[in-house]
Parts: sequence; C-alpha cells; structure tokens
Amino acid sequence: MYRNMERTKCLIIGSGPAGYTAAIYVSRANLQPIEYSGMQPGGQLTQTTEVENFPGYPQGVDGNQMMMDLLEQAQRFGTDVRMGEIVKVDFSKAPYVCTADDGTEIAADTVIIATGASAKYLGLDDERKYNGQGVSACATCDGFFYRKKTVAVVGGGDTACEDALYLAGLAKKVYMIVRKPFLRASKVMQQRVMEAENIEILFEHNTLGLFGENGVEGAHLVKRKGEPDEELVDIQIDGFFLAIGHKPNTDIFREWLDTDETGYLKKIDGTPRTKLPGIFVAGDCADPVYRQAISAAGSGCQAAIEAERYLLNS
Repeated sequence: MYRNMERTKCLIIGSGPAGYTAAIYVSRANLQPIEYSGMQPGGQLTQTTEVENFPGYPQGVDGNQMMMDLLEQAQRFGTDVRMGEIVKVDFSKAPYVCTADDGTEIAADTVIIATGASAKYLGLDDERKYNGQGVSACATCDGFFYRKKTVAVVGGGDTACEDALYLAGLAKKVYMIVRKPFLRASKVMQQRVMEAENIEILFEHNTLGLFGENGVEGAHLVKRKGEPDEELVDIQIDGFFLAIGHKPNTDIFREWLDTDETGYLKKIDGTPRTKLPGIFVAGDCADPVYRQAISAAGSGCQAAIEAERYLLNS
C-alpha cells in the first residue's frame, strides 16, 4: 500500500519556534525527521521586527533572523525541511498518511503538529502597510517599545482588557476601541480597565484606517457608524494593537483530533499527547493561553521527547 509513498519515523507539520525546536530534538535523536514549513515559514515571529524577551539574546534579535537561526540549527542535525504545506491527513491508522500541496504523500510513524495560530485582523489595507511599524497583534511581545507613548487596543473581550492593562503599565495613554456600547469581558476585567487612570474606552467606535509618515501616528475612527449622529474621529497614537482573537491553524485535523470550541487542539493531561497514539501537538495550535515564542519552543521540545519515547516503545 505504501510502495509509492515516502516513509519517515517523524513528520513535523509547521515551523516557528515549536516546529523548529521539535526538529532540533528529533533530528539529534537520529530520527531523520521531515518538516513542512507551512504557509508562513518561521511562523508569526517573522512578522515581528524585534524580539527582546527570548532568553539568550541580550540585545534583542530580529524575528526573521531568529527563525533563520533555528532553521539552520534543525538542518545542521539532519532535518529535511521542505517548503510547502500539508493539506490533507489520514489519521485512521498508523503509519499516518499526510499529503502535501504538491501531491507528495508521506507515511509517518509519528506526527508532531506545530501549525500555530493566526491573529485575527480587521482587514484594513493599513494593517499590512504598517505591519512592524506600529501595528501589532501581541501586546506582551511589543508593548515594551511603547513606553511613555500613546497606543490603542482594538477589542472588548478579556484579551483586549488584559492587553490594555498590560500596556497601561508601560504607555502614557491607552485607548480601547470597542465597536459595541459595552465590554464583553468578565466583570472583574471590566472593573480593572474602568479604574485604570490612563485607559480611555471609546465605545461604539470602528477603525477606518491608520495614518503616519514613518509608522503609525494616528487612527481614523467612526463613532456610531450608520446612525444619524455618526461622527468621524481621529486619535493620535504611536501603536495599534489587535486583540480580537486568534484562529488556530487546525482545520485539517479537526476530523481526527479533539479541539476546543475555537479550534485549539486538546492535549491529554497537559502533555503534548493527543487521543491518537503517536500524534503530538506543540506551540500555539494547542495553546490559547500563553502564545509566546519561549513557551512554544518548550512545547516543541516536549513533543519531540514524547515522539522519541513512543518510537522506542513501539
């Protein structure tokens, strides 16, 4: 059945800190893994200019450079890293058959899923224009660059409130741009935001666009859009933070693996294991809480060790 298929002891789906770290560990165990980089080789960090909170880089590091370093390290130990995306999986029985976008079929004894999650954006052209120049989807990653400056957070849920409070400890002023006339966040989070002196909530506001010469300098908003008293409002800001959620890149696995209501893959007892033997998860595709490069890398290490142990005991 598998004559025309490639065979591997371990297939890693996705790159980024989780996928590359898994590859480093699996390849050092001499398991000669195959890794597919996915739609965004290097993951979300490739859209971040400066990473200052990853241990070992005292002066900070460019996100793209950091991912290139991890890629080089994985390849040094023998990982077969391939451009392209796994578009279909058959987890009905082992070895597990995975199909790439070029039609290549791979039968894998173990699979490490590290496909990450994608931040949700408003869909404005200006978000792409100013990406890395004032637009961010990670307050804990980039907030430090806005000390004593003015920023805006888009969203009205718990994540938006958490980001606003975090930024309020760094920035001079934080606007919250909330399209509804209320916050969706828990009562506790609402109260904390309301009590913060340097947070101003702009209820019933939508973002129309951003402006600035050398990066974000302000935002064009509309208040009470579509109502008789609709009003155009401009605010001066240095940073624009999206906090309207993330979408885990897990669609092709949902038929086979358990997910939460958002689509994050479920782990068994806090381990990288899933309900299927030999299939492990790492990074943001299974982490709705922390979503940091260092925690993703740590989970990649864990998934690799679990895969190695599984193969030894099979």
